[in-house]
Amino acid sequence: MENQKSMEVFSSMPVPKAVFKNAVPAMAAMLMVLIYNLADTFFIGQTHDALQVAAVSLATPVFLIFMSIGSILGIGGTSVISRAIGEGRFEYARKVCAFCMWSCVDIGIVLSTLMLIFMDQILALVGASADTWELAKSYLTIVTCCGPFVLISNCYSNVIRAEGESGKAMMGQLLGNLLNVILDPIMILGFGWNIVGAAIATVIGNVVGAGYYILYFLRGKSSLSVNIKDFTLKGKVCSSVLAIGVPAALGSLLMSVSQIIINSQMAEYGDMTIAAMGVAMKVVTITGMVSMGLGQGVQPLLGYCVGAKLWGRFKKVLRFSLTFALCLSLVLTAVCYLFTNQIVSAFLTDAMAFDYAVQFARILLTTSFLFGVFYVIINALQAMGAATESLIINLSRQGIIFIPALFLLKEMMGLTGLVWAQPVADLISIVFAVILYIRISQKMMNTNTVLN
Repeated sequence: MENQKSMEVFSSMPVPKAVFKNAVPAMAAMLMVLIYNLADTFFIGQTHDALQVAAVSLATPVFLIFMSIGSILGIGGTSVISRAIGEGRFEYARKVCAFCMWSCVDIGIVLSTLMLIFMDQILALVGASADTWELAKSYLTIVTCCGPFVLISNCYSNVIRAEGESGKAMMGQLLGNLLNVILDPIMILGFGWNIVGAAIATVIGNVVGAGYYILYFLRGKSSLSVNIKDFTLKGKVCSSVLAIGVPAALGSLLMSVSQIIINSQMAEYGDMTIAAMGVAMKVVTITGMVSMGLGQGVQPLLGYCVGAKLWGRFKKVLRFSLTFALCLSLVLTAVCYLFTNQIVSAFLTDAMAFDYAVQFARILLTTSFLFGVFYVIINALQAMGAATESLIINLSRQGIIFIPALFLLKEMMGLTGLVWAQPVADLISIVFAVILYIRISQKMMNTNTVLN
């Protein structure tokens, strides 16, 4: 009965209500991820040690690789499962869910081991200086130990939405991230553990978040499964998940890589520029994370419509979501721009780092008002199973366009050129996204029966 009620959200609930029902919990979950991402830097900033802020900025993109890989399985699994449910293939959906779980465990263990073995090489690659080396190493060594739990938490905060349980999907992230935020001031400031305390709080938060999702399935209230008996590579389970998940999460993975490249280039200008860039990216992330949550929230609705060939409803959901996304991004960007100084001052007290951070943040905010549109279109493509198109867009935003722009603009403009590379890549990628969506949607809708 509960699952049947959840399916009504996809098939018959009024579009605005269905979008809000799915998107609000997803946005709330991403808001908690945002708070979680801000917490370490914020409370480390209260030590008034800009070197520790720089160390966290150096370590964060490396740690985000775990989250990105979890998103590969989570976003890919959500797309495949939501379409399978729309087609009535419930057993296949269970197998996909189990595949995602045990892949998180295996990949998490392997990745954690490799990072611990090659820790010194990683620190040299990200541009750690003599002053930040031991600080960044302490943080990374601790957080790396919870690799499998990070993957599970990020995977299932997506997957559970595929069966219409957006509230439960949000709850796991809420519990883990809230616990991390509570523990940060206690361990960083109260116990005086500084950056080590931030790392320990992160580990505990991720373990609790993953534990919530595992218990959700073990209680038997889900129509999906994480039982190892349901794990299989047959029936194109693995390839179907990765075909969508890799292009979808490649943007996040490349974002980590690009941040590592930026930090290594910024290192030429001193540790304060690294600390400033880390904080500036936190400012623009406020709009980015909420917009990402909106896109992820509407993806299961769109995926169900694709599977059930409800193209009329698909168009209505997409049109409403795009309008809402643009309005939301405009408001968030305006707030961040107006209060840039106040936001930056919460993280940095060093005068040089503060000035750099304000300048960098305002450059990055020039295109953030388009984030909502970008993420809704990306998720629409993923919902349609458009793996190639998603791959092209994500490669463009964080790789093909961004990395050459990074080095070209650095040569032309110096330090600020490194910052302007992201807005340039954002703008070109959004144009690509719109063009590719129009192309693939026309092709799919012309070869399928259009229903209301």
